Order: sequence, then structure tokens, then C-alpha cells
Amino acid sequence: MSKHRTQLIVSLLAVMTALSAVEANAAAAGGGVPRVVVTILIDQLRSDYLNAFQPLYGEDGFAKLLNEGRVYANAEYPHTRPDLASSAATVATGTTPSNHAIIGRKWIDRATLRPAFSVDDPDYAGLMTDEKISPRHLAVSTFGDELKIATEGKALVYSIAPCRESAVMQGGHAADAVIWIDDATGRWCSSTYYSPSLPSWVSVLNAGTTLAERLNSETWQPSSDLVGNFSYFLSGGMKQPFKHSFKKGAGRFASFKTSGLVNEEIAAAAEQCLGGTMLGADGVTDLLNVTFYAGNFEHKPVSEVSMEVQDTYMRLDRTLARLIKAIDAKVGRDNALYVLTSTGYVDEEPINPGKYRIPTGTFDMQRAAALLNMYLVAVYGQGNFVETCLGTQIYLNHKLVEDKQINFTELLERTQDFLLQLSGVKDVYTAQRLLQGAWTPGISRIRGGYNAKFSGDVLIEVSPGWRYVNAETKEDMPVRESYIPFPIVFLGAGVKGEQIETPVTTDRIAPTLSRSVRIRAPNACAAVPLF
Repeated sequence: MSKHRTQLIVSLLAVMTALSAVEANAAAAGGGVPRVVVTILIDQLRSDYLNAFQPLYGEDGFAKLLNEGRVYANAEYPHTRPDLASSAATVATGTTPSNHAIIGRKWIDRATLRPAFSVDDPDYAGLMTDEKISPRHLAVSTFGDELKIATEGKALVYSIAPCRESAVMQGGHAADAVIWIDDATGRWCSSTYYSPSLPSWVSVLNAGTTLAERLNSETWQPSSDLVGNFSYFLSGGMKQPFKHSFKKGAGRFASFKTSGLVNEEIAAAAEQCLGGTMLGADGVTDLLNVTFYAGNFEHKPVSEVSMEVQDTYMRLDRTLARLIKAIDAKVGRDNALYVLTSTGYVDEEPINPGKYRIPTGTFDMQRAAALLNMYLVAVYGQGNFVETCLGTQIYLNHKLVEDKQINFTELLERTQDFLLQLSGVKDVYTAQRLLQGAWTPGISRIRGGYNAKFSGDVLIEVSPGWRYVNAETKEDMPVRESYIPFPIVFLGAGVKGEQIETPVTTDRIAPTLSRSVRIRAPNACAAVPLF
């Protein structure tokens, strides 16, 4: 054998040995991907409150996220009118309601003309709840679903939330367990869609002293004197410390879910999940979805519950620190990737602008629907052209239009022209206009929130400052188009801390997580990863 050939063989062996060592180290470290991804969705979190209450925080919660994380300070949803259900679905799927089909917490079922809830499914019984729940209406895959597919089912996916909508949407179709607090009993519950019985770690949560029993004596009071001595709100000044109890009766647990105490229950459940499962125990990336609450107590005006809001943020800061510490302790600080964001909406303040001579009025949806029907009868003859309405959406009678052989496009154009003449109407969007009209940035967000299967045929945009009411559905909502500031924050797993002011949308979270763990993005996700 020649000297040259011998050197070549030695060199090749050296390269192969080095590659084997790299592969072994990568395998031992989980292939360079995080062992656990933690998505933290905070209902109604606002950047202005988040920043204003910084004197109330410790060092390991919000401060850690904001100082050490990659912070996208100006986030928004790529669709109009986000709520808890549609926001959770958008974060999980990386697309808008036009694709994932969750246009809101509820919509009209055209077969029954009654409201249908986003997670209701009569085919699957509840576990520790009378509610029958599944993700059947979620039309596309989630990040968790794709993680299951990529790992051939080995990845563990858990979702924990106060309410069923966010728990199910974040959990997706393939989660190992999805749990939430039942409104009727206060117990942790789930659906037989995910498992025929509750996992043992969830049963442990329900054992012993229940939430119902604890609330008999527990009250919500300021967690610190700092809360009472700090005032951010204009309506502030010093106020008497609050003290809320949760008495037996209807709405008891729904009220508890809007208090600052609920987040401590969520954190306790997440810790039980960490200790009672193999989450993060091997080299396969797992997913933990957690939803917290940062809205107003019992959805009251902030002027009435300003101290409660401050205490909620202070408690949430401690809860986040507790959760991060528990996860880091199990998997190591560099093996967990956290992403935090908000649902992007807030409860509107029930104020009367007219008191201050600000233009206002009341737009009655039932009256508008009745007037529209009278107009269409005058044009096309007798019939119930308007079947029902929900929110500011009108659902037309497709069968009647077909039976009368009416040109539907023409009818929609007449409907739009008529409704635009009513007081309080800023604009009218028909299904035809949304699907085939010219593109503009504004109409793009409205299109993002429209789904042909569940949305109404006509969407009325009521003028800002007005209220829309509906006596039948008991809706009474002020209309406001103010921007709600909130961030997207990534922390851990080698992410470099940085403050980024460029506006970004929440549908980019799912593809970013997918790239981070080296899997494909959800099947309807066309958004570009953030980094």
C-alpha cells in the first residue's frame, strides 16, 4: 500500500471518528433542540399594564422574560375581533380563522339557527364535567399536532387552562391530555376525545381538599402592601384594599376564573404535570401549553377594580417565576424554550361617551335585521330573507334565495347598499366582497377573521363610539378600534435577548417554534418564522 493511500485512509478514519463524536454529543443533548417547548398564552395581557407595574415585580418572572428574552414589543393578530378561542387557535395553528375556522367563541349553526360553541361536540362525553367537548371544529393542524407526527407519537403534548376554549385550541387534535376548570364544580376536567379516563396526575389534582371546599373560606385580598400603595390609573389615588369571597351559587367558579388567584391554580396543575409525567425526560421534544388570566375581575370596568388588576399582575409575575423555576429544575435552563404572548383583546369599558358630548348612538341589530328583511321583501316578494344575526353578522336564508331563483350576488349588493344608509354604520362587508374584492391592509384583517362555513353573509362595521345591542342574544357591546399593545417574548434554548420594535403578527409563533425544533409548520401555516 502506498504512503499516499495510507495517509488518505488515516484521514478518512479521523473524519469518521470526529463525525461519530459530533453525532453522539448531539444525541446526548437532544439534537440541539429544546427538550420542552412551553407556550404561555395570557388572556388580555397588555403591554402598558405590564410595563407600568414593573415596581411590583420580582426578578424571575416578567423581569426575566423582558430583560433576557427576545421581545417583539409590537405584536398584533392578523385578523379582526380576536377573542379567547380564535386567539388560541391562531397561536397554535399559525394561521387565521379563514383557515382554522375558529371565528370566535361562538357562531350560528345554520342547521339549527342557534349559537354553536367553538369546542362543543355531542359525540364525546366529558370527564368530571357535563360539557361535551372536542377540537372537531378546528380545521387544520397545530404545532402540537405536527410535533406528534414528526416524532411518531413519542412527543408528549399537554394543555392546561382555566377555560375549555383555550385548553382545547392549544392542545389541538393529538394532545395526550387537555384539562380545564369546570364552571359547575371547580374540578379539573377533560374530554373522552383525548382519553377514556383522566390521567392519574389530574386525578391527584382533584383528590384531597377540592377548590370548592377551599373557596368556602378563601378570599382574594391584596398580596402585598405594594399593591395598595401603587397607583397607575388616572382614576386611582389611594383606595380601600379589596376583599372578595366566592360564595356558593351560580357563577362561583366563573367569577374565580377572573380573579388573580386562578393563575396559582394553573401553575399548581403545571407543576403536577411536570412531576407526574415523563415531560422533558428524554431527547424527544415535548410541549406544555399553559393559559393564564390578566383581565379585569368579573369583567368590570378597570375604574372599579384597578387595585385588583395590579394585584393580578403582581401575582402573575410570581406565578411565572414559579413555573419557569420548576421547568428549569427538571430539564435544565438551556433545554426549555418559552414563548409568551397575549390573546390581544380586552373587555370594553361600559362608558357613556354622550355624557362628554362625544358622538355616540345605539345600533340595534334586531331592528337593522328587521328593516333589511322588509326591504328585501319589497324588492323580491314575501319571505324570511334574514334568518338570524349574532354580534354584527347577519345570516341570510340561502334556501329561500335559491327557491326564488334570486341572483345572490345582486342580493348581497342591494343588502350592502341598504345597510350603509343606517345610522351608526361605518361600513358593510358582504361574503362576496370579502372573498373577491380588492385587497387593502384593513380588509385583509377582516378577511382573516372570515370563514365561509361559519361566518355570516354580511358583516356590519359599527362606527367607533357607538354600541351595538341585541335583545334576543342579550348582547350590549361598545365599539372601539383602539390598538391593544402586547408583546411576543421568546426565552431560553439559546435565544439571545433583544428588544425588537418592528410590528409582527402572532401567526408567526407556530412556524418559529417549528423551525426551532426542526419540524414542518402546521399544514395551513404560510407565515414566515420570526427568527
